[in-house]
Amino acid sequence: MDQLSTAPAVTSETDALQMLESALSYLSAADPTQMPTVIQAQALTSLERADARTTAARASILAAFTASQGYREDADYSPRSWLIHRTRVTKATAGDHAGWARRTRTHPRILAALAAADISKSYARTICGWTGRLPGNCQDNADAILVSAAQMGMELPDLAALAAEIEARSRPDTADEDGLRFEDRAVKLETTFGGAGVMTADLTPECAAVVTAVLDALSAPRGAEDDRSHVQRYHDALEEACRRLVAAGLLPERAGQPVKVSAHIYLADLIDLDLDSKLQEEWTERVRGQWAAARAAASLGGSDGAAWLDGEAAEGLACDASVTPVVFGTVNPGVIEDLIRFCLDLAGHGPGRCTPTHTDHTGPDHSGPDPARPGEPLPGPQPLPAGLSRDSLEQHVIGKAVELLSGPGGLASFLRRRELGARLGGPSQPLDVGYSDDVPAGIRNAVKARDRFCQWAGGCDQPASACEVHHLRHKGHGGETSLANCISLCFFHHAVMIHRVGWTLVRNPDGTTTAWNRDRSKVLRSHSPPARAG
Repeated sequence: MDQLSTAPAVTSETDALQMLESALSYLSAADPTQMPTVIQAQALTSLERADARTTAARASILAAFTASQGYREDADYSPRSWLIHRTRVTKATAGDHAGWARRTRTHPRILAALAAADISKSYARTICGWTGRLPGNCQDNADAILVSAAQMGMELPDLAALAAEIEARSRPDTADEDGLRFEDRAVKLETTFGGAGVMTADLTPECAAVVTAVLDALSAPRGAEDDRSHVQRYHDALEEACRRLVAAGLLPERAGQPVKVSAHIYLADLIDLDLDSKLQEEWTERVRGQWAAARAAASLGGSDGAAWLDGEAAEGLACDASVTPVVFGTVNPGVIEDLIRFCLDLAGHGPGRCTPTHTDHTGPDHSGPDPARPGEPLPGPQPLPAGLSRDSLEQHVIGKAVELLSGPGGLASFLRRRELGARLGGPSQPLDVGYSDDVPAGIRNAVKARDRFCQWAGGCDQPASACEVHHLRHKGHGGETSLANCISLCFFHHAVMIHRVGWTLVRNPDGTTTAWNRDRSKVLRSHSPPARAG
């Protein structure tokens, strides 16, 4: 690649770092709209070269830093931990940097090409992935061949073909080749800040064939109203395949219980709140923000494996799900002193009511404690103060206990004082776990027996055994779990068309169904039911 025509002299590492930061600071603050296109192109090319050289420099420095265990001076247990906490990068980025540091030993030619800006970082990573599969005594020569080809301008598809030929020639034609390839298998699923998932995978040829067959079978377009892209249909097919596997009961039990898919849904999406209550609206919005914060924290710190859903996604899953309500309370330390005082009063202690009892001190006749001197309270518990009964004190204790868990961030405190925006007093504590009505097996079986197939108004041939139970009137809007209010719908028409796209489906008195989109610009009607014999 081209070199800059002039460059200031660098006399030390400190000078180089200062010049690097100064140059990047200047470019990031410059107005690119005022640059001629030739300067824009030159800047992009130079920055790509700088990225390659930065990768090589970081890799060599991090390798030396790791070898000297410099991270221990900052009380970190590994270079990855040091990068995460000292340079404020994510775990994935720290792992990427550590990977390049290891490549300084296994792929020195590629790191040298990066340092010279002869290849880009992305090309270098790809070549390392290819040659890293080879026997150790072949990697260096393969790196030299591929780097030389890349420097001469060979495109990536041609490089891939060359790498495949090198691999074929470097391995003996034995059964061990399949074993080595099988060890490269991997599937990685990460959760994003918003609760979505990002999947990357290296599949064996056999696994790829099986997965492709399943996704192709379940991703076919479902009529003229299906406007999903190919990749969207593949996504929905993967979800439907997993749903069918869970519903079929073919998965091994975990801790003696059948496998279930869990999801966290906040209260506003499960019940129809009183929209005329401004107080409830404000409180719900604040809880919605806290729920979103918990979802984001779970994506980074690790979750319990359940999905975090809201809006239409929550409505779609909750429509055919067993709901477990869990009530949390927020600790309010400000009421602890009052709670302790009431408990002391209830026990007969408190200021001015008693003095400590010492078991090792008795009266002159050694028969009991000394009586109180004039003006002092008698030792030991005393009767309740005038005007207070045991029942009233118990009510005070219970009230303060509720206030302790409700806290400044809790619903009771909010409704009482409207303390919007108050910070939480401490970690939330589960107060109650219960079970709400789901779709009983009897109703579910009756719905499947009655419908036999997906009841989408536009027609669908998915069998009822592969369908979900949809509430025609949603449970959150007062819909009952009954045979009349439930209907069989396949995953696409239930989760996608109704709960995501916004279609509405109704069952007519004669058993037919009608569906329409959000603006009622399109209406679908099913055929009339077949005539009964006799």
